[in-house]
Amino acid sequence: MVGTDRSPLMQAESRGHTPYRVSVNQYSEFRERGFLTVRGLISHDDVQELNNHMDDVLAGRESFPGVPPAPEHLPPNDIANYWERVHMLHRVSPLHERYLLHPRILDVLEAIIGPDVLALQTMLFFKQPGQPGQGYHQDSYYIPTLPDTLCGAWLALEPATEENGCMWMVAGSQCEPIYPDLDGVTENGDWGLRDIQPIAAASHPDESLNGLARVARKYAGKEVQVEAQPGDVVFFNGHILHRSHANRSKTQSRHTFVGHYCNARSLVPWNYKKNSYEGESANYLHILARGSTHLPYAQPNFDTPCAANRPDLYGKRPSRVQPVSMTPTDKGITVLAPDLE
Repeated sequence: MVGTDRSPLMQAESRGHTPYRVSVNQYSEFRERGFLTVRGLISHDDVQELNNHMDDVLAGRESFPGVPPAPEHLPPNDIANYWERVHMLHRVSPLHERYLLHPRILDVLEAIIGPDVLALQTMLFFKQPGQPGQGYHQDSYYIPTLPDTLCGAWLALEPATEENGCMWMVAGSQCEPIYPDLDGVTENGDWGLRDIQPIAAASHPDESLNGLARVARKYAGKEVQVEAQPGDVVFFNGHILHRSHANRSKTQSRHTFVGHYCNARSLVPWNYKKNSYEGESANYLHILARGSTHLPYAQPNFDTPCAANRPDLYGKRPSRVQPVSMTPTDKGITVLAPDLE
């Protein structure tokens, strides 16, 4: 482990990448609006690597264990449209694990939900011309964490515009509870609130059917179109209402790589698909990316450096802060005083 004679800044500089340091304004913006766009966080070379990978998938040159490839008899245009999104490839692909644990993305997460970060999920979105969007939804409904510290990180690999289906965020709606959905799939949601009204059909693109549309109307005029350029990363709270529209472009896809994370000291009952919920905790299935935790965690399958396998670089930060206590003085004033044995 790193000795206590090294400062956090020195430790960050030894991590082998140029660390990204979140500003006070960015931290406040994330808390106030529920999302934060960090421009140019990921390099052009990294973006190109993922785009080349997606081109190979669309061309049928690359496939994944457990993921059925497009049928060979389909014409090229139909093969391209066969792919909309793929989940959880970090469990079978070194490339996806590496971008789930990309150190500059983790730098931001360490500041806004950390310092202890658990990496949960990956999604690859192709969003070819004509492919649909997704209606209003809250990610914490689908991926519960206890306490709820979920955060998404949405990496643009191509320009994301209104025409090709960029995201829309309802700024401020991260203050809303998680609304139970009557879809019958899960019992997630803040049922304990006295007057909460369950909704129906979250994620449905039709506002007349999507029950979260009535919640979004409380924030009239605050829905923000989040356009992004390749390398930009949008970080967003698990409670915020967000959506995207269909890709109306004739030629421009909207490729993105998305990861989901939480504070590593939250319980995570969520897994994926066959065993979606593991009881109180499935933390042992998810990777400790930064910091430390008292809970179980998984090692990366492909040895990508992170807190799980390199605690000397990415584990608990050293601290020189001397323990103190709130102590009354003889004048009746409470002050901070060093703890004494």
